[in-house]
Amino acid sequence: MITATASLAARTVFRIGYGALQLERLHDRRGEAVALLRRAIELGVDHVDTAQFYGFGFANDVLREVLHPEDGVLVVTKVGADPNPGGDLPLRLAQRPEQLRASVEDNLRGLGLDRLAVVNLRRLDSGPGLRPEGDQVVDLDDQLAVMTALRDEGKIGAIGLSGITLDVLRRALPAGIVCVQNAYGLVSRGDEEVLRLCETEGIAWVPFFPLGGAIPGLPQVTDEPAVLAVAESLGVTPAQVGLAWLLHHAPNVLLIPGTANAVHLEANMAVSEITFDAATLATLGAIESRSNEVPIG
Repeated sequence: MITATASLAARTVFRIGYGALQLERLHDRRGEAVALLRRAIELGVDHVDTAQFYGFGFANDVLREVLHPEDGVLVVTKVGADPNPGGDLPLRLAQRPEQLRASVEDNLRGLGLDRLAVVNLRRLDSGPGLRPEGDQVVDLDDQLAVMTALRDEGKIGAIGLSGITLDVLRRALPAGIVCVQNAYGLVSRGDEEVLRLCETEGIAWVPFFPLGGAIPGLPQVTDEPAVLAVAESLGVTPAQVGLAWLLHHAPNVLLIPGTANAVHLEANMAVSEITFDAATLATLGAIESRSNEVPIG
């Protein structure tokens, strides 16, 4: 059996949340985006992952419309990048302390809040994606100094980290870290030591790209013959197998699968009901782990 809840920023939350990135696919169908998010709350979602650069502010705008204090939904946002309309990529790095502060202010305005419950500092030390260059190479201590100052000012409630190495996590622990978001999944388990340190320290592990993501070159969970076989035997989808494995793998794992499709949303939420026997877990655990260090752009 897997537990249905886990801790995040001193809150007990359902282990399956919602990642708001995919809401941008509904940019021209705002009513559908609003309905989808409301359906997620109806299905039990009580923590949502977002950022001001998701859809150039669209995701936060939808969250602002839908969520109310009485819903009790924990909103986790992130800084370290800003929207980049018209650029080759939809975002640009924003790692400097003054940029982190400005990004917090942007998220506050976008969400219509005076305090952000949790803010992840997206460091970009590991995993797929861009790497900081030039003045975007910023020392961790300088970044944590502004994050803790924002916490002291009451603008953020708790600090998380994203895209980090084991060494960075160890250095950051004294600042009081409540969650870590790294690219991690059944076929890309390179950050196992980071996950286990989080488990030891009571830090939520919130993997992104848990199934591989859409970036060319990333290994895909749903391409694995063993995953396909397990899915067929249990009468579920390969994606559900990949997500359910994460819930079985460690008790501090929280999922934030994103979708713009109501049917997929319901399938994601049903993952908590999937159980694996020891033989199935052994079969899945024997799948080769491959690197997810894939550049973007």
